Amino acid sequence: MLRIVRGVGLILGAIIGSQIAEVVRVEMLRSGVETARLTVLAAGIVVGAAIGVLTSVPLWRWFVASMGWVLHHLGGVPLRDVLAGAAGLILGLSIAFLVSIPLLRVPVIGSYIIPLAAVLVFGYLGLHLGIQRREDLLAAFPRLAERLSRDRRFRRGAIPKLLDTSVIVDGRIADICQAGFLEGPLLVPRAVLVELQRLADASDPLRRNRGRRGLDVLNKMQKDLKAVEIYDGGELHPGEDVDAQLVRIARHLGAAVVTNDYNLSKVAGLQGVRVLNVNELANALKPVMLPGEELTVHLIRDGKEPGQGVGYLDDGTMIVVEGGKKYIGETLEAVVTSVLQTVAGRMIFARPKVLEKDGATR
Repeated sequence: MLRIVRGVGLILGAIIGSQIAEVVRVEMLRSGVETARLTVLAAGIVVGAAIGVLTSVPLWRWFVASMGWVLHHLGGVPLRDVLAGAAGLILGLSIAFLVSIPLLRVPVIGSYIIPLAAVLVFGYLGLHLGIQRREDLLAAFPRLAERLSRDRRFRRGAIPKLLDTSVIVDGRIADICQAGFLEGPLLVPRAVLVELQRLADASDPLRRNRGRRGLDVLNKMQKDLKAVEIYDGGELHPGEDVDAQLVRIARHLGAAVVTNDYNLSKVAGLQGVRVLNVNELANALKPVMLPGEELTVHLIRDGKEPGQGVGYLDDGTMIVVEGGKKYIGETLEAVVTSVLQTVAGRMIFARPKVLEKDGATR
């Protein structure tokens, strides 16, 4: 690219140098100084080409940096302002062209300085006038104004969400999207899709079923809910796993990571990436159980301590029933004695209601 830039600079510098040399030679002839045309042209071409080669790369880098700065700041400008500013700029440049035509014959400054000044002045005024009067300008196109206002309202504050493998296989993300609790584009990196396909092709039945479930969830979200799209903007670096790629892409896009993985949540949080953990959402939505409340639980196994029985509510909350070992395999009513909140979720400790009644009778 730098060689191409230097080549273009050399050509443009030679052309401009030859034109300036011709103007200088004509002025010298008018002053009575005789000069050889080829000598003056050759000198102008050599000097212009040298200046073009020396200044082309710095000018190109300045141009790229300036355009990057402009694009960065335009990224947050509403589309309606961009359209209004573009319309005003076109109008200003048109006026500059019309104003410059009768002034082109002005000596020295007519060919270059006046047209350039007219473009800068009227282009600047047209751009800012278009932005300031955008409402009046868009009023002439009511349908366009309505659509731009609607898009601005819906997209304001929305940030991309990156889905990892665990949250897709879990499946609850589809219900969350259907309920409308996630906004903004939902992105699935290509590496996550490849990992799901690898799970679906695994020889282990459990892994194969999880992979196929994840693919079914993605298919439902993409076709029925129109809520997800595949992101091809990132590739795995050598020695990089899928979780590390997710964090890297999230930092690049300013996106949030949606996951069920506790370790990924911690790693992403340490790197300044926002994390939306579906398990934390589920725990926040679980009904609050207070000591003394009654519940019905089916005990399926014994607990860690002697005499305990363990069961689960429909939402997966673990219920540890003191003295419930003899009721394993049965469904009984219990009274909550305490609630323990852990990193893995919420645990409820209870006693069989029968034992509570016996204690009260005594």
